[in-house]
Amino acid sequence: MRILKVQTLRGPNYWSIRRHQLVAMQLDLQELAEKPSNEIPGFYKGLVEALPSLEGHFCSPGCRGGFLMRLREGTMMGHVVEHVALELQELAGMPAGFGRTRETATAGVYHVVFEYENEKAGRYAARAAVRLCQSIVDLGYYPKSELERDLQDLKALHQDAALGPSTEAIIQAAEARDIPWMQLGARYLIQLGYGKRQKRIQATLSGNTGLLGVELASDKEATKYILSNAGVPVPRGTAIDYFDELEDAIASVGGYPIVIKPLDGNHGRGITLDIQTWEAAEAAYDAAKAVSRSIIVERYYQGRDHRVVVVDGKVVAVAERIPAHVVGDGRSTIEELIEIINQDPDRGDGHDNILTRIQLDRNSDRLLAQQGYSLDSILDRDEICYLRATANLSTGGIACDRTDEIHPENIWLAQRVAKIIGLDIAGIDIVTPDISRPLREVGGVVVEVNAAPGFRMHTHPSQGKPRDVAGAVINMLFPPGKSSRVPILAVTGTNGKTTTTRLLANIVKQTGKTVGYTTTDGTYIGDFLVDRGDNTGPQSAQLILQDPTVDVAVLEAARGGILRSGLGFNACDVGIILNVAADHLGIGDINTVEQLAHLKSVVAETVFPHGYAILNADDPLVAAMAKRVKAQIAYFSLNPNNPIVREHTRHGGLAAVHEDGYLSILQGEIKLRLEQAVNVPLTMGGRANFAIANALAASLAAFTQRIPLGQIKAGLQTFQPSASQTPGRMNLFELGDYHALVDYAHNPHSYEALGSFVRNWQGERIGVIGGPGDRRDEDFITLGKLAAEMFDFIIVKEDDDTRGRPRGDAADLIEKGIRQANSDCHYESILAETRAINTALDMASRGSLVVVLPESVSRAIRLIESRRG
Repeated sequence: MRILKVQTLRGPNYWSIRRHQLVAMQLDLQELAEKPSNEIPGFYKGLVEALPSLEGHFCSPGCRGGFLMRLREGTMMGHVVEHVALELQELAGMPAGFGRTRETATAGVYHVVFEYENEKAGRYAARAAVRLCQSIVDLGYYPKSELERDLQDLKALHQDAALGPSTEAIIQAAEARDIPWMQLGARYLIQLGYGKRQKRIQATLSGNTGLLGVELASDKEATKYILSNAGVPVPRGTAIDYFDELEDAIASVGGYPIVIKPLDGNHGRGITLDIQTWEAAEAAYDAAKAVSRSIIVERYYQGRDHRVVVVDGKVVAVAERIPAHVVGDGRSTIEELIEIINQDPDRGDGHDNILTRIQLDRNSDRLLAQQGYSLDSILDRDEICYLRATANLSTGGIACDRTDEIHPENIWLAQRVAKIIGLDIAGIDIVTPDISRPLREVGGVVVEVNAAPGFRMHTHPSQGKPRDVAGAVINMLFPPGKSSRVPILAVTGTNGKTTTTRLLANIVKQTGKTVGYTTTDGTYIGDFLVDRGDNTGPQSAQLILQDPTVDVAVLEAARGGILRSGLGFNACDVGIILNVAADHLGIGDINTVEQLAHLKSVVAETVFPHGYAILNADDPLVAAMAKRVKAQIAYFSLNPNNPIVREHTRHGGLAAVHEDGYLSILQGEIKLRLEQAVNVPLTMGGRANFAIANALAASLAAFTQRIPLGQIKAGLQTFQPSASQTPGRMNLFELGDYHALVDYAHNPHSYEALGSFVRNWQGERIGVIGGPGDRRDEDFITLGKLAAEMFDFIIVKEDDDTRGRPRGDAADLIEKGIRQANSDCHYESILAETRAINTALDMASRGSLVVVLPESVSRAIRLIESRRG
């Protein structure tokens, strides 16, 4: 077997609208192309021995063991690789269940598509699955050491990409509210929402978190000073920088017992509690000094350790933190008890799991000695031995929920503390014998205030009820009823996408909103070009959606981007499908217009149910998409009597039509005339039908967004098909005695659309034509036939980049089409585009029209503009 290509899809795609994260692998089965699994000796036995857990795969039989049933009966190796890739991820802790395997147009070559949780792990799983299956085919087994290595690598990739439990909790809460999110790739920033409505988080810091509050919370001595002045009970303490200050500091807080901790530490590092002697104080000083330049000496207060989380001024969770400890069973040593605890699958290293494995250090040894134990000691049944003095989860502690027990006065105090320090999300550490009684009654104190508090002790307490602290953060950032999204208006089709996108953006601009839009010639925000180039894929869409100045996104979605990566958004408010015609067929295993229509329909199928899919009623392939769409439907048509439109509006539906020379909106029985087509510059005086169709689609999209008719009309009237506003889209130049037209028509459908305008020209018509080299032979022949019906004289040229074709091959095929359609047609071949254009311009007669269909639009425009006097 040989892997030909591996792609990762990150949005709605050709294979699934709902499953966005997919690996799409193109796999050549080679010698296994004709061998189903039941004809490969020992394959079933070898695969089951390697991965017995495949028993849990249902597959098409729809029952447990269904895949193994297919394996015994005989299935192709591409299908096996799909299931193995899914199972490898499952075993590595990344469950994924969706998969599809389909043979391509090339015999023996398969699309193997499966879900992933982590992109790098998904790609690794694809390669590992092929390697595993090939090994069993060749050897009858897959070495156990290789499988273990694969799983270790997959787990490492999973861990490397983990966002941390607090971030994950916030993301899950966002997803529950249907709030989109994305990683920004810098400083662990996560964006929630789109455009102007976005918010950002970094762990549990939010965009609302004030820098002064964070700075104050990180300075424990300053925090204590501010709180003490506000009447909040805090430990007596002082900060020192040098060892010779330690003895006086201990005396100033009233003597032993004391706490020594770093001034700016976190996660319990460098803290020593309940210090009773000078020797212990010396060791604690060294431990704290290793973490921070300055240290704090405080009076030690007896009581239990509590973390109170305040979000947006309200207490949302309270947990009692219990230090790492073991409970005796009467037979196991302390060391053995630790080992048993650390085998808990909920425990891991660092903060990646719900709990952290217990790790011993010199503080643990000292604490054991204070309790009269060693690691070899055997505890009586139910006897407790503490292994850490601090109760941090990061050192192996556990948490018990106490949210329902905290006294109302303590709630008031915690909320006040968060306000005093100035934090929207605060973790307040309280030591008190009884959280259900006011601190003032039992001698409790506020020990610390933490910015960016961890959430896992509240979302996954060891005992008690989980608390939705992440949901509280989401409700703070996006109060109920406040949208997290900006409107997304998506445009696709075979031809007219860029023009329609630009026109729609121009209409939306009339509302005064900032529009971000993507096209084949660049990405724009407002009136400014952000990135030049063919930007119709998901990366450019995300650029727009990440921009905090964008009010509305108008996004062109081309076939290539959808095939390669999926859409750059998970849902849209409007999806426009202009047309579907033969173009790029034979590329990316899209071989028929029906397959192309299925690909384009991804845009329509991702429209929200409350949004609108805007479909071309004159195109049967587009109109048929209505059956697959969950959104509301609106149609546009050049024919006011189109039966689909008439039936749709008869039932109160929405449509746009060209009737009696007007662009009109139909809303049930109501007709709203926008403007005469001749007054819309894009339509070239009403002569370009395809441009009228584009204007109808854009106007209808704007109408669904409740843009007033006057602003829609203004957008239509102010949009010029010029080289500056729509480069390469019906750009007409007056050159004294004759005219030149530049258009990016490059497929039969666009040639036909252009022909409706060119044939109406009163004067000689000269065409400079060609097409991209990666089209099929029959496509070039068709271009030649269509050109012969449009032009009086034709110059056949080729693109600079022939895309793998021999130089002159495409031109020969176009000439063949010209001769087939009109043997008397005048033509010549000038392969170099620059020379071909200059030749056509040189031969132009009075009143003639030179039509240039270039590879490089900018070069063609420069050549033409240089002819202006």
